[in-house]
Amino acid sequence: QVQLVESGGGLVQAGGSLRLSCAASGRTFINYLMGWFRQAPGKEREFVAGVSRSGLTTNYGDSVKGRFTISRDTAKSTVYLQMNSLKPEDTAVYYCAVRVRPVSGNLIATFLKVVDQYDYWGQGTQVTVSS
Repeated sequence: QVQLVESGGGLVQAGGSLRLSCAASGRTFINYLMGWFRQAPGKEREFVAGVSRSGLTTNYGDSVKGRFTISRDTAKSTVYLQMNSLKPEDTAVYYCAVRVRPVSGNLIATFLKVVDQYDYWGQGTQVTVSS
């Protein structure tokens, strides 16, 4: 089993910044993909950002491009999400996810965005952006 613990959520004013962290622990594993998703009340879970094991491939949801940056520290099994220029519509519970199943290089960019391609999920951290 893999445990994921998110931190860094909170309340921030519009235009502000937050940095989310997600630390993975548990049995020996390789995190082929690490990603962030979010879910607002009454809405489906939405892809935010994802990164490959090497860090060379990243992908972002259209609504956060240019404002959010994902990064990872493979040695620490930790993924980060730097969120700048936050908007009220960014308010949601943010979930960290990892995929431990191998994935072909040509499928990484696609799989990063898909909920079902991840194997483990964190409990989520609330991000609230006030106007």
